Amino acid sequence: MKRPFGQGRPVSLFTLGTMRALGSVAQMAEVLDAAIHAGINHLETAPAYGPAERFLGEALKQSGQAPNGGWVFTSKLLPGLSLEEGQRQLGGILDRLGCNQLDNLAIHGLNRAEHLTWALEGDGHALLDWAVESGATSQVGFSSHGSQSLIAAAIASDRFQFCSLHLHLLDPQRLHLAQRALKQGMGVLAISPADKGGRLQAPSRTLTSDCTPFPPLHLAYRYLLTHGISTLSVGASQASDLQLAATLHQSDGPLTDQERESLQRLHSLRAQRLGPDLCGQCQACLPCPNAVPIPELLRLRNLALGHDLMAYCQERYNLIGRAGHWWESLDASACQSCGDCLPRCPHNLDIPSLLADTHKRLSAPPRRRLWG
Repeated sequence: MKRPFGQGRPVSLFTLGTMRALGSVAQMAEVLDAAIHAGINHLETAPAYGPAERFLGEALKQSGQAPNGGWVFTSKLLPGLSLEEGQRQLGGILDRLGCNQLDNLAIHGLNRAEHLTWALEGDGHALLDWAVESGATSQVGFSSHGSQSLIAAAIASDRFQFCSLHLHLLDPQRLHLAQRALKQGMGVLAISPADKGGRLQAPSRTLTSDCTPFPPLHLAYRYLLTHGISTLSVGASQASDLQLAATLHQSDGPLTDQERESLQRLHSLRAQRLGPDLCGQCQACLPCPNAVPIPELLRLRNLALGHDLMAYCQERYNLIGRAGHWWESLDASACQSCGDCLPRCPHNLDIPSLLADTHKRLSAPPRRRLWG
């Protein structure tokens, strides 16, 4: 089963993300073989993923196998490069992968306004035009961990033919942006709906019970697929990580009654546990005069208390301020209790108190990012 992906070649419902099979070429080859058996034809990589591109290129040479119609390749370049440096780096990508053309070239982390300006003007604009006109890539897109307004502006610019966004069952706030992109004919890839979606490959007992009779990851995948998302990334480090993708690789039909019931129960139980303190993620509290990312912080509180995803929420919370433009820079301790947000909250939440509670519950020693 394949879906359209912008103006490029169609892609499988699942994409193999290559940022985890970094132990050896043999490990990458094992994962590649499993991807073929799982019906996957789309490979997503980047120079920033350590040796991923080199391992991938060598594994492809050794394997000699490919899905019907061949592999679809996506790689990425960081924003801010000069035209000359971008051309050099793109040449390196092609060399490492052993191909003459990328199907899809993305701006890796279009996270700030200046990144979008770079892509629309000056060297970034020239680089993307050159990449297509020279035949180095078929189409260009972007991945983003940025604000909703920034993503909306990138989609509206008509510069890009696809995008990669954080779209998750337990965090659907960017889903309307994905729908807008799809309506414009863009391809949409969901970034890590398993791990970044709440470490759903190793869910809490509470979340597992909430999703019965389905594994949480099954519901997460089906939820996004039934909303029309083009493809979902799976960062596999071993063949077994692709088992569920193999099971669902033809599953593009509507939700079953049982899946719908499980999703309704999931949301109902979260609402019961959080009671009147549930943050509805409406964004009405923004902007905060102290630049506190209120909805994102209270989303983590929702997940920690609503589904007992404490380890995941602590990891994400304590990454704040330590990941550059890839994640938030201020945690809940930056709240000055000014009360500016209170009259704007339609749920009448005591936001300063909830932020203080979030910090008390989630603050812990920081952990290292997977890459970068």
